[in-house]
Amino acid sequence: MTDNNTLSGRVAVVTGATSGIGAATARRLVAAGASVALLGRREDRLKGLTTEIGPAAVPVAVDVADQEAVYAAAATARSALGRVDLVVANAGVMLAAPFESAQTVEWDQMIGTNLNGLLYTARAFVDDLLAAAADGRAADLVLVGSIGGHQVFPNYAVYTATKAAVAHLTRGLRMDFGPRGVRVKNVEPGFVGTELGAGMLDAGQREALAGMRQAVTPLPPEDIADAIAYATGAPARVNVAELIVVPTVQG
Repeated sequence: MTDNNTLSGRVAVVTGATSGIGAATARRLVAAGASVALLGRREDRLKGLTTEIGPAAVPVAVDVADQEAVYAAAATARSALGRVDLVVANAGVMLAAPFESAQTVEWDQMIGTNLNGLLYTARAFVDDLLAAAADGRAADLVLVGSIGGHQVFPNYAVYTATKAAVAHLTRGLRMDFGPRGVRVKNVEPGFVGTELGAGMLDAGQREALAGMRQAVTPLPPEDIADAIAYATGAPARVNVAELIVVPTVQG
C-alpha cells in the first residue's frame, strides 16, 4: 500500500465525540488534514474540543438515538463543511446488570444508542458516501463495535447482543455498498480507557468493571484513533473490513 491516500481534505463526521475514542479520533483526523463535524450529546464538551482542535472542527449537539435529530445534525454538518466522505459511528453505551434484576430502561438505552444510533447515522450520510465514491474518492463508513460482538461476559448479555448486531450489520452493509465503492468497516476495541460503563445503575457491576480495568491495563483511546486513521487512510481499493484492537495481554 505504498500509494496511500492521506486524510487531507476529507470531510468527516464522528459521533460520540465528547470523550474517549470519539474525541481522540476527531483529534487524529484533524491532525491528518481532515475537517470534522463533532457529534455528541454534551454541547459544552463539544465546544471545548472545538476550541482545542481549531477551525477544522464544527460542534453539533445531538442524541443519535433520535432519528430526526440525527438528520438535522447531518444537514448542519453538510452545510458547514460540505459533502461528507468519512463517517465514524462511535457513540455507544455499556450498561451491565444481572438479566433478572436489570432496569430495562438500560436495555432501551443500549439498543437506542448502540444499534439504532448507528443505523440512523449511517442512513443520514449514506447518500454523501455514495456520491463521493461515484466521484472516485475514498468513502468510509466506520462502525465502532466491541470484542463483545464475539465474546460473552457475565451480566453483559444485552450489551454484547447489541455489539454482535453491529458486527453483522457491518457485513450486510459491506455487501450492499462495497460494490458501489463505499468501504464499510467494523473496528472492535477491547479494554480501552474511556468513560464507557460509568453510568451503570448497578453499583456491583461498576465495581467489577473497575476491577477488570485494574487487572488489564486499558489501551489509551489514541490507539483506537490511530487504527481508524490507518484503516480510512488506506488506498481506496483497500478495505480494512474488520479490525480487532486489544491490549496485548488481553490476547
